[in-house]
Amino acid sequence: MKAAVITFPGSNCDMDMYHALESFDVDVDLLDDQASDLSAYDAIFIPGGFSYGDYLRSGAVAKFSPAMDAVKAAAANGQLVVGICNGFQILTEAGLLPGQLLVNEQPGFICDEVNLVLENAESNFTNTMGKGAVLKVPIAHGEGNYVTDEATLKELEDNQQVIFRYQENVNGSMNKIAGVTNKAGNVYGMMPHPERAVDALTGNDSGRAFFESLLHAVDQKAHA
Repeated sequence: MKAAVITFPGSNCDMDMYHALESFDVDVDLLDDQASDLSAYDAIFIPGGFSYGDYLRSGAVAKFSPAMDAVKAAAANGQLVVGICNGFQILTEAGLLPGQLLVNEQPGFICDEVNLVLENAESNFTNTMGKGAVLKVPIAHGEGNYVTDEATLKELEDNQQVIFRYQENVNGSMNKIAGVTNKAGNVYGMMPHPERAVDALTGNDSGRAFFESLLHAVDQKAHA
């Protein structure tokens, strides 16, 4: 797999993602927010942090960067796009994923590990796991409360676009939603950080299954 990690001013999880991908022998490049062509990559990752200082709203400024035009083109081309934490916020602000991330139901920054329950085991991002699997993954956010209108929520559920739910609703998200895809299934956003859970030395490697699924999806596409 050839992957790109987009670094915005204020990103602080870009190297976490870079090293996580490297641990799977992925050919990975770090690109800045001025990147204009992502056609050479199988997967594009938008990492966590505080892009452009999270001024206005989280992700609201980043969506205007040249790199996001390239991300939109890649998504339309069927390439995999993954947004983690602030990356998820950027994808919703850019209209690549439905919904929005608001201030946590109980205002304040949450830094912890949470259990995620797998809802869709057939997605590009979970195909090596079994439905109902529980992953323990770090979270670190102040605006992770996922909301959308009722019609969109029903559509997400009906189309199996909800990939993970929180076992316990730590931030007030509708239907305990922790991660969703677009209708086509190639764009995915989640608030928890699987890239921080890939090395047993950290005491948690449950995030490895996420990356194993991505690699499997890319391999299947290459041999289709």
